[in-house]
Amino acid sequence: MSLETKNLTKIYGIQTAAKEVTISIQPGEIVGFLGPNGAGKSTTMKMITGFVTPTSGSVKVDGIDMLVNPLEAKKRIGYLPEHNPLYLDMYVKEFLDFTARLHGLNNLKERVNEVIRITGLKLECHKRLLDLSKGYRQRVGIAQAIIHNPSVLILDEPTSGLDPNQLKEIRQLIKEIGQDKTVLFSSHILQEVQALCDRIIIIKEGTIIADCSIGEVDALVDGNRALELELEKPIQMDDLRSIVPAIDHIELVGNVYTISFKKETDIRRALFNYVKEKDNAIMGMNLRDTSIESVFASLTSESL
Repeated sequence: MSLETKNLTKIYGIQTAAKEVTISIQPGEIVGFLGPNGAGKSTTMKMITGFVTPTSGSVKVDGIDMLVNPLEAKKRIGYLPEHNPLYLDMYVKEFLDFTARLHGLNNLKERVNEVIRITGLKLECHKRLLDLSKGYRQRVGIAQAIIHNPSVLILDEPTSGLDPNQLKEIRQLIKEIGQDKTVLFSSHILQEVQALCDRIIIIKEGTIIADCSIGEVDALVDGNRALELELEKPIQMDDLRSIVPAIDHIELVGNVYTISFKKETDIRRALFNYVKEKDNAIMGMNLRDTSIESVFASLTSESL
C-alpha cells in the first residue's frame, strides 16, 4: 500500500476538523478528494504530509509510519499546497536546483533537466517565477513536488484559478505523472475529477461519506438521473415535490434547477404540466445520467 491512513483525527479546541479518516490508496491510483469548503480536505492532506500533527490516528507511506519515522515517510511524498509557495525572485531553474539540494539529491543537473522536460517548462526555465503565468507557476509547483521522485503525490487544488487552456494542460500533466505514482488531489472542478480519477473520496464535516470507483458513482445515489431545468420565473420547491414525488434532490444556481430523480421514472411530463399551470415558461431542459456533480450535491448539500 503506497498510502494508508487509519482513524486520522484532528481537533482544534472544540472543533473537529477531521474525524477518523481512513484511506487506503494503491500504487498507480489517481484519487480525487472532494468536499465542500471547510469539510476537512486541506487538514487531512496536511496531516498526511506531516505538516500538521494529528490528534489521533496514523499515516503510513510505503509502510513507514509518519509519526514514528517522519523524515523517511516525508521523503516518499511530494506536496503541492493550495497556495503554491514559491520564491518569486528566483529563476525557474535556480528554484528547482535549490529544491533538489534541499532533498539532498546528487544528480542535480540531470534531475532538474528531467523535471523541466516532464512538466513542460523548457521554454520558461530561464525566467523569473515572478514573470510566469499562473499556469506555469503551477507547473513549477508540481516540478518541485516530484523532483525527488516520490512514490506519493499530494496536490491540494492544483488547478485553482487556471483558465481553460491551462487547466487542460495541468490535467494532462497530472494524468501522465499518475501513471507510476500514487496521486491524491482535491479539486472543486468536478468534471476534472471525473476525467482524471480512478476513485473519488468525498468528505463532509470532517468525515468520509463516500469512497468508490468512478464506475460506482451511480450507486451512491441509487442510480438517479439528473435534469437541468431553466425557467422564466422561480418555482416553489415544496409544491413541486408534492406533485412529483420521484424527485430526490434539487439544487438551484441562478434560475437553473438541477433536479435529481429516480432513474426508473421520467418526470418531464409532470414538470411541464406543473410549470404550465403556474403560468411559467420552460426556457431549457436537459436530461442526463448521474454525474459526479449531482452525486456531490446530493451527498454534501442540504436539499432546497
